[in-house]
Amino acid sequence: MQQYGDESRPPAALSLPSRIVVTVVAGAVTLAVAIHLAMMFLHVAPPNTLSKQHGEVINDYVYPEYEQNWKLFAPNPLQQNIAVQVRAQVRTKAGDRLTTGWTDLSADDGRALLHNPVPSHTQQNELRRAWEYFLSTHDAQNRATGTRGELAEEYVRRIVMQRMSKEWVTRGAIEQMQVRSMTTAVSPPPWSSEKISDKPRYRELPWWPVTVGDLPEGATIQ
Repeated sequence: MQQYGDESRPPAALSLPSRIVVTVVAGAVTLAVAIHLAMMFLHVAPPNTLSKQHGEVINDYVYPEYEQNWKLFAPNPLQQNIAVQVRAQVRTKAGDRLTTGWTDLSADDGRALLHNPVPSHTQQNELRRAWEYFLSTHDAQNRATGTRGELAEEYVRRIVMQRMSKEWVTRGAIEQMQVRSMTTAVSPPPWSSEKISDKPRYRELPWWPVTVGDLPEGATIQ
């Protein structure tokens, strides 16, 4: 039985411009996939001539979207939830010093990610990576262990002030701020007999004075 209609036309019957478009799109997709696979291979492969010569380009492509690590699998899967919380001391117009309550920035990021099919990399990674950077450059007493410690502190301060300065400045002149982490264990599955404490553990950093350099562009301390 003979069929009619454009939907029955085989690909070979496409017009020349349509075939050119299809060929170009297919070629572009193939090239993009090939580049992606090559970048990921060079990133996870042992050091070699290409990865050493083009290491900066490879890292710029991989991080943070395609970061590879073992935190989801063996040998050390994540077993804790870590939340970064902040508060500030402000000087009111009456001259009193007011300490704000703690604000959970990690929870704010979590709410922004919820039901969002295309969350931003800032929501996914900025705060988490900043806190990991701070921990890697400080000891258990929050003392810098190298030259990058001061930079890590400055980075955390600026992220906090970028998010909180508008809210805090409505209460008075911002004098100093404090950051802490709250760590809670991930509950074991229902079928497990493992017992884990659900009591949170806190790591409180010292109070940091706030300067104009910590504020986003156009913001003021008071």
